[in-house]
Amino acid sequence: MSACKIKPFQASFSVCGGNFDDAGLVSGRIKTILKEMGFTNDVLRRTAIVTYEAEVNMVSYAERGKIRLLVLPDHVVIEATDEGPGIADIRVAIQQGWSTANEKIREMGFGAGMGLNNIRTFSDIFHISSDPGVGTRLKMIIATQEGPDRRTGGAPP
Repeated sequence: MSACKIKPFQASFSVCGGNFDDAGLVSGRIKTILKEMGFTNDVLRRTAIVTYEAEVNMVSYAERGKIRLLVLPDHVVIEATDEGPGIADIRVAIQQGWSTANEKIREMGFGAGMGLNNIRTFSDIFHISSDPGVGTRLKMIIATQEGPDRRTGGAPP
């Protein structure tokens, strides 16, 4: 897809904490929007993964949240902001397999401790900040153009 054909686009979606019936709806809507815009399967897959993981974390832990989609000619930005317990130690929380999920969340098949790690892996650029007792903010950037400086899978160097 040519970067010249992409017109900037943005949308915002609400996520309701604790509503597991709707978990995945926002990420599905974003994937549909990007598919209709003509993005490659790689961009669709990586964007769907990072958005779904962020959405499930909001549903699992936060009272409420927002996911913002921003499409620019050479990248897609997903920003996820929630009002929840926050993360006390981000370095620990981002480790594969680390989870604070309760038994109810685990019984539904969530809480394996892969969410933040998957987000970091499938983003080209990933920023996270959190204030305990206030909430967490994620920013994920997916490059939409192949190039020599694009990292494969977005894994940290």
